[in-house]
Amino acid sequence: MSDSNTTDFRNPSTFILLGIPGLETAHVWISIPFCAMYAIAVLGNFTILFIIKRDPSLHEPMFYFLCMLAVTDLVMSTSTLPKMLSIFWFNSREISFSGCLTQMYFIHCFSAMESGILVAMAFDRYVAICHPLRHSTILTNSVVAKIGLAVVLRSGINTLPYPFLARQWPYCRTNIIPHFFCGHMAVVNLACADIRISSYYGLFDLLSVIGMDVFFIAVSYTLILRAIFHLPTKDARLKTFGTCISHLCAILALYIPDFLSSLMLRFGHNVPRHFLVLIASVYLLVPPMIHPVIYGVRTKQIRGRLLQLFIS
Repeated sequence: MSDSNTTDFRNPSTFILLGIPGLETAHVWISIPFCAMYAIAVLGNFTILFIIKRDPSLHEPMFYFLCMLAVTDLVMSTSTLPKMLSIFWFNSREISFSGCLTQMYFIHCFSAMESGILVAMAFDRYVAICHPLRHSTILTNSVVAKIGLAVVLRSGINTLPYPFLARQWPYCRTNIIPHFFCGHMAVVNLACADIRISSYYGLFDLLSVIGMDVFFIAVSYTLILRAIFHLPTKDARLKTFGTCISHLCAILALYIPDFLSSLMLRFGHNVPRHFLVLIASVYLLVPPMIHPVIYGVRTKQIRGRLLQLFIS
């Protein structure tokens, strides 16, 4: 280890990202599925944005929220994947201290933003199913814009303490991060100080933001299911519930890896490091890849426009 990694310093000029510790020899092979996932995410989300922008009939709340989700997915995956691939392919492991904190902010901010958008989409499903005749008057363009702004402000403000807390700690042992990106806990765990405030804030943010979002989504779907069960025929119930399948799949793709990654990083002290990193990669890469696939296959309007695009 070089002297720069062991000398006392308040703020290191650079951090060293190891990639996936313990699997260094397999980095090139691991990069192949990761690169494919990133390509699918970029192509799929840009396709969703292109189709919705091009077709005026899709300019309605559900598709506006889908556009927000696509932009969020693009930013979240792009904030990590290019650096990860440069580690795997070119052994480019250094990242500046400021760059590390910036990446940390983007990852946590857009992760929270994605969760907020899923809540907005749950509200859209609730209004569409429980109050179909009032859908256009409740979810006007102005209301959709205000919801989007609220999601952005909440995520941006709640994430601000992460880089500020990480910057204040002294890093006097090492600047080597056993990860492929600068997550909050992965960075502050390197500090030679009592970092309980960082850990507590991260847990508070997880429970207050994600926990609150899960609660509102659960309430929305409780009301939705109650309305569906009151429909007169089985076909009507199945058809109505079918409009929620894409959204439910998107929820599971985001929250399950998110909770696993956050809880295991804090409490999974006996879990192999490479397993923790792989779980984190699933959380960052799978939702941006799978969301456009889910909505492209399950949403009739987008599927039809996509077929027209390829046929023409």
